[in-house]
Amino acid sequence: MDLQETAKRAQEDGNGVQIQDSNATGEPAVKKLKLADEASKETTAPRPRVKGVAPIKPEYLILAPGQAEADDNEDDDEAEGRTAPEAQDAGQAAKGDGKRNKRKKLKGQNKDREFGTFSDAKRLCNSVAWTPEFSPRPCKHGDRCNVLHDIRKYLAEGRRPDLSTFDGKCPVWEKYGRCPSGWRCLFVRSHMDEVKRDDGRSELVLLVDASKQPLTAESSKVDGGDCGADDEEEAETLDSKPGVVNSVPVNIKMDLSRKRITLDKSDKYLEWLAKDTELYTKHYHAKKKKSGDAAADAAANDADLHDYRANYIEPPLLPSEKRRLYFGPETPILAPLTTVGNLPFRRLCVELGAQLTYSEMALGLPLLQGQKADWTLMRAHESELTTPRFSPSSGASVVQGYDNSRDLRFGAQIAANVPWIAIRATEALSRFLPHLRLIDLNCGCPVDAVYKSGGGSGLLDAPSKLERMIRGMNTVSDGVPITAKIRVGVRDDRPIAHRLVERLGLGSEDMRDWLGAPGCAAVTLHGRTRQQRYTRAADWSYIAECAALVRRFRGETAPAVADTAREPDPRTLPSNGSKSTQDTSIGSGTHMYFIGNGDVFSHHDYFSHLSESGVDAVMVGRGALVKPWIFEEIEKGQYLDKSSSERLDYVARFARYGMEAWGSDELGLNYTRRFLLEFLSFFTRYVPVGLLEYLPPTLNDRPPAYRGRNELETLLASKNYKDWIKISEMFLGPAPPGFKFQPKHKSNSYEMEAEG
Repeated sequence: MDLQETAKRAQEDGNGVQIQDSNATGEPAVKKLKLADEASKETTAPRPRVKGVAPIKPEYLILAPGQAEADDNEDDDEAEGRTAPEAQDAGQAAKGDGKRNKRKKLKGQNKDREFGTFSDAKRLCNSVAWTPEFSPRPCKHGDRCNVLHDIRKYLAEGRRPDLSTFDGKCPVWEKYGRCPSGWRCLFVRSHMDEVKRDDGRSELVLLVDASKQPLTAESSKVDGGDCGADDEEEAETLDSKPGVVNSVPVNIKMDLSRKRITLDKSDKYLEWLAKDTELYTKHYHAKKKKSGDAAADAAANDADLHDYRANYIEPPLLPSEKRRLYFGPETPILAPLTTVGNLPFRRLCVELGAQLTYSEMALGLPLLQGQKADWTLMRAHESELTTPRFSPSSGASVVQGYDNSRDLRFGAQIAANVPWIAIRATEALSRFLPHLRLIDLNCGCPVDAVYKSGGGSGLLDAPSKLERMIRGMNTVSDGVPITAKIRVGVRDDRPIAHRLVERLGLGSEDMRDWLGAPGCAAVTLHGRTRQQRYTRAADWSYIAECAALVRRFRGETAPAVADTAREPDPRTLPSNGSKSTQDTSIGSGTHMYFIGNGDVFSHHDYFSHLSESGVDAVMVGRGALVKPWIFEEIEKGQYLDKSSSERLDYVARFARYGMEAWGSDELGLNYTRRFLLEFLSFFTRYVPVGLLEYLPPTLNDRPPAYRGRNELETLLASKNYKDWIKISEMFLGPAPPGFKFQPKHKSNSYEMEAEG
């Protein structure tokens, strides 16, 4: 279906909204849900819609004793890693009626969560973990090694029995014909054999099926490893996992940690930047001095600016030509999401129609220190290397030279609080990650630790520093474009994004006609302030104002150059101009895409925001966590009433993808369990559209207690994390005794309080 037709259908106010359902046989059936204005004509008037409460049909409602119609709003900042202040102490008793064994509802976030320990009872040495029984590799510790080398003893005593989920067959081996977890796999008996040798001995061997889909790398090969390594190091296979790209070798991370790797471009640029910053600071402070005479102040400022330009020294290097990007209505974007935006979740969203993806936010300094955790966030699945959809509608903005066949979906996001970290981390990423669409600078993270250090949303109030970071990143990133994600501002009463958007697109007012644009290829605006949190809706009217500003400066010719001896170098620009699909020029080399983000929960939201705000593209965050098939709805232009079995299949897919990404051994499987539970904390908020009285649904609406159309649908609506663990056990087997999970938000857990 043409995207324009899809958008038109999504915004129609006619006789109803088309919803695709699945009946018991799995065949599609189309039905209509009436909107509020039509439903009001029925003989039985519907209940009025209450703000903040999901409008569930009365026949599905159930109210527990003492429970209000709607639960308290949950704090959704966990999607961005925010540590929110406690709303109420964990030990404080909830208000009640004084009855015995009353159920106590908690609020706020669980801080310092623990997930327990989960490892084999007796560990197996890496020297035998992937080899036939009689052909171990040399153990670097020799007789001093204190872990098992006997495979039979390990299988009998060192680990729990094989799992029976997935019919007892290893999902990784079934797809790829080889399992990187080797003997540690909790499905190992499905891909092992006992072979009779010529000398009469029976040898245990791991099976390989070369006829299945090949691995992206020889995952069975690992170096000798450290037999006494901790669980985290033991879990890492040193080559790529099946279908996973951007796996940085351990020796590179070790060299980074020991400062053995020289980042030449960054070193040269930062040496120049320190001198230039000192020179510019003098100009800046001189500019702030006011004499009270406007004409005299303007003349003094002009003289000081001329002095700065006279003493200006060229940077030692200029940016390389960048890959051309495209953002359009047909490219819905999955937002970078901390913790929950991991590789298995992104892979699921790509299968369901997400066209562009981002890594979880990685911190720049740990990347430079070679820390495994942050480099692991840069891994992507091979599905994220496929080309995004490209079918621009009339009037869409397409950068000159854009080649869709060379494009990919995956971009990296980093956070930094000072230019040298951002610039050096950018050079490291562009050098060691072969598959990057872009590098995005996070300028919106509200986490206290990040903000107070000057990173994330702390950059919103430091525009000069932000511009220096973007210019430097653009200089050292080779062919990888640089983008930024910002918020409306820090405080509710002081929106500043409009000024930042102009500065990132054109440069500071004093320097734009001289130095050119900073080179920011795209800006994403989240329509909230840092202070606002998620209790109020995103401000799309302000996003529309900023979009109009971007279109205005994109369509204007460049300002007259003040110093004709110094014209901006075209390599400092994010592109060499752009054109519409009607081949009319809309820019003069300063083209920058503008993307809106906030409260997108349906195809209706998506297309209305596109048409009413004027953004180039729309980014989806929490809406995809609650409803990953939102991208499918956008493509089809209709609500999809997914059955409980279809939704459970998405959980099963996540479990499979998690084992492929993290391993099917004890450690990898319970990493999968932990992140599956984080996903379920959002996924269980979904209310099937067939249960709603009114459409469209709203992301900030919280459902009262309700029962589903069957037992499974009711289970998938549970807010109790113990039910989430039960769901995980359907695919990952029983949780080990040492496993712990605390939901990020206390409203998902309850305590029983007996009367004293």
